[in-house]
Amino acid sequence: MSAWRQALVDHDMAVTLIESGAWLTIAGDEMALSRLPRGRWIGGTIPYFMGQEGGQTSRTELFVTVLDQFAGHEPHVALHDVDSLSRICVEAPDNGFSLLILPAFSTVHSAYAQHAPAYEDMYLKPVVGWVAGVHLDDMGQRRAKVVDGTTGRLYEDRAVVLHVPLPDSLVADVRIVNLFQQGAGPTIRFDQDGFDVADCLIDGVRTPLASYLHERGHDTRLPLVADCNGAAVNVSFRWVDPQRGRVAFYGPVFSGVDYRLAQPFAGRYDEAFAQAGADLPEAQFSCNCILNYLYGELEGRRTGEAIGPMTFGEVAYQLLNQTMVQLTLSLR
Repeated sequence: MSAWRQALVDHDMAVTLIESGAWLTIAGDEMALSRLPRGRWIGGTIPYFMGQEGGQTSRTELFVTVLDQFAGHEPHVALHDVDSLSRICVEAPDNGFSLLILPAFSTVHSAYAQHAPAYEDMYLKPVVGWVAGVHLDDMGQRRAKVVDGTTGRLYEDRAVVLHVPLPDSLVADVRIVNLFQQGAGPTIRFDQDGFDVADCLIDGVRTPLASYLHERGHDTRLPLVADCNGAAVNVSFRWVDPQRGRVAFYGPVFSGVDYRLAQPFAGRYDEAFAQAGADLPEAQFSCNCILNYLYGELEGRRTGEAIGPMTFGEVAYQLLNQTMVQLTLSLR
């Protein structure tokens, strides 16, 4: 195997890696994934990548992550529907990590987004991963899918997870790179959890959120941001419709949480990510958000040394948006 852990490769190289017996995660267009042989891998559909040469859209190439393997510590694949999804962390190794892929806009995507923070053992065992998607030209025509490479089957209504145990000498660390912080505007709160809303409380005053955003000319590339025990957690806008009086998000908002609109950051996306990730060690796994790819015009640009699929959502324990997520291994 090559010394690298992650790379954008052609079909033949992906096949070579699968046939080597390595444990892998693979991102690619559905047609490209469906042509791969069975083996020790899981995958998900996405045609957007941050590759070695920069941001790239491709329906033929595949982004492969080669996972380190340790004698006596064999990874295993699990599939989950809505009813079993809450067992992800319970079934995870006591020392190791779990790499999760969810199909966008599926029932498991919605369930994980809204309920993962309350799952048993969540935040006690590292969980990272991403939300599979489709080419934006195919929205409404094709559905995102995940792949259990051990069987070759594709699913649009299941989550696939690879549980990776580690020796006691190593520990997995989850890192989040978020360019956004709460702005100085009013506090925004919601009455209930969900992916779309009508009204909210703005500094305690009930207000139609779509009208509020429209009247102030808010740039919806800037998400809502919650301060969760010192960590900034984004909720990205999917669409704002003042006529219908509704706002939809790529992740759920939660009742009882204080949100504010994000403060704009100075400079370019690629430069900001490169600077933010400059001191991070080599990643075992990395992914970034499709919204960062689009809004930051990252096609052909690099984000420092960080590479990986550009996804419809990121997982660092809970579901995230407009972030970069990395998992690193370090000695205890």
